[in-house]
Amino acid sequence: MNALDLSRWQFAITTVYHFLFVPITIGTSFLVAGMQTAWYRTGNEKWLRATKFFGKLFLINFAMGVVTGIVQEFQFGMNWSDYSRFVGDIFGAPLAIEGLLAFFLESTFLGLWIFGWDRLPKKLHLATIWLAAIGTVLSAYFILAANSFMQNPVGYEINPQTQRAEMTDIGQVLGQPLAIITFTHVITMAFLVSGLFVAGISAWLLFKGRSLDVVRSTLKLGSITALVAFVLTGITGDAQATKMVEVQPMKMAAAEALYETAAPAPFSIFTIGTLDGSEPIFSIDIPHGLSLLATHSWDGEVQGINNLQAQYEEQFGPGTTGRTSRWPTGTSGS
Repeated sequence: MNALDLSRWQFAITTVYHFLFVPITIGTSFLVAGMQTAWYRTGNEKWLRATKFFGKLFLINFAMGVVTGIVQEFQFGMNWSDYSRFVGDIFGAPLAIEGLLAFFLESTFLGLWIFGWDRLPKKLHLATIWLAAIGTVLSAYFILAANSFMQNPVGYEINPQTQRAEMTDIGQVLGQPLAIITFTHVITMAFLVSGLFVAGISAWLLFKGRSLDVVRSTLKLGSITALVAFVLTGITGDAQATKMVEVQPMKMAAAEALYETAAPAPFSIFTIGTLDGSEPIFSIDIPHGLSLLATHSWDGEVQGINNLQAQYEEQFGPGTTGRTSRWPTGTSGS
């Protein structure tokens, strides 16, 4: 295992650990805001108790998300410094907007919400949690725009003098279809996770016989949220998958262990491949499944790993650690 492998493992572990808190934070912020709105409109104390209880859980997840997210951003500069120098002028823009606009919005108003109980007027205090919740969504969008640029670079050109990527159209970077599709999928997934989070805790408290008047209502709220989000997550996930086939066919092929181009293509339930990743050893498949998901056709063709690798080697070369093999001089993503 070399430094590259260690960097990949470290970044992957940090990212997975960070993302455990992200969907709970995004979705729960709106559910807590909804609970407080119910208290403001009805005056029913059960919604106040629910707001404060789930608000504490939201704050814990928010804090953990911030801490792990900071570590992740440091790793871009430390583990992938060459990449950061090369595309930093583009990749850094949406991250800077996220930090200066979205994160400051959510953190500022979240602070007012935390310390504003019994100090701010009820209506103004309610507005602070809604603004904090909106900030979480904006934060997610700008981060996903940066991620989408990494998956499908657009709005840039290579400066032959500096050998660095330079932004030519920030509108393309922030508004490309992949970013929008990914955003809708992540947000609906966040509501699914947070709905199950609220419903699961409520069900446990109901089982223990605690705060029955509160948890019956929060169980209903979480269950309805999860049910609606489940349907929307499937719809948006399908849209993201078809877009992935268009802009990143290798990712789809690798995700489903499709080594050779096939029409129809099977959907992999479980696959064991060789150590060099060139062919499968054992596989359990659903016939026609991947064709249906990727192309919405029963017999649609899906490109395989080996065929795509040969195509990329012919187009870009055998692959090196240099920049020009992947981002040739003069290439424009605009």
